[in-house]
Amino acid sequence: MSVGVVDGKVKTVLRSGGELRVKSGRATIDLVEGGKIAVCGPAHLSVLKSGGGLTLALDSGTIHSYVDQEPSLTIYTALLQAKPLAIGGAPQETLVSLDANGGLSVRAIGGAVRIEQQLNGQSIVVPQSGDVLLSNGQLNGMKPGGGHGSCELGELKFQPPPPQVSVPATAEEVKQRHLADTKPNLPNPRSNSSSDDGPIYQVFLPPMRFDANLKVQQPPDPNLIVLVRRVRVRPTLIFEGRVEGDALVAESRPAAPVTAASKPNPAAGTAAGTPATNPTVADRVRTLWKRMWGPKS
Repeated sequence: MSVGVVDGKVKTVLRSGGELRVKSGRATIDLVEGGKIAVCGPAHLSVLKSGGGLTLALDSGTIHSYVDQEPSLTIYTALLQAKPLAIGGAPQETLVSLDANGGLSVRAIGGAVRIEQQLNGQSIVVPQSGDVLLSNGQLNGMKPGGGHGSCELGELKFQPPPPQVSVPATAEEVKQRHLADTKPNLPNPRSNSSSDDGPIYQVFLPPMRFDANLKVQQPPDPNLIVLVRRVRVRPTLIFEGRVEGDALVAESRPAAPVTAASKPNPAAGTAAGTPATNPTVADRVRTLWKRMWGPKS
């Protein structure tokens, strides 16, 4: 432990594994997370904190705890353990008192409290605003507490949030912000334009009935259950608009004349098809005569 002065008051800093003994009066423990624990004497307990869990091993005395969200508080005794439970995220306020005869009084002021027997694992849950008294560490002999234990918690002081100090933006941040503002917000082509395109299913059941005289209620008749499926038919895509400007007329062109290259070459066909025969003496004389006197001779 270490002693320090905070706001003009002398306070002792508790370490994990330390013990606290209150001979008379009341001692308060301010949790780092913002909660508070009041211990009314004569009392003796040990404190153990690991991670987000806080464990109080109570030998005797009364503990009045107030925890908002953290830490997770567990109160141990020789035979029983009590764990506050939050309801809807609300703060947990619990009063646990252990007298010299072994009687354990548990009062759930805010939230519920789960009490578990450490030997057999049996457990019960004390609802909010509930007050019970357990004797000899047995859950079977639970009785109404009737305000058996009392310990004033005192004024709760919540730590204000740290002040936020703004700093001027750097040139790079100003540039990125300017680019983000000038960039057009284009729709995502993959995103679904309508969330109602999918089918919608509805199930209609007959009215539910409850008969207190029956141990087992009759299930509803499946023949009376109606399943309705609703879909939206997508219309055919139709393009609507107009074309501006003069219409383009296709130019009619005459057919291209057949050139000599395009005409079939019978000689080539003959050469490709059948092998050429050897010319005779008469053919050679006729060819020489045509070359000398022309084709009209």
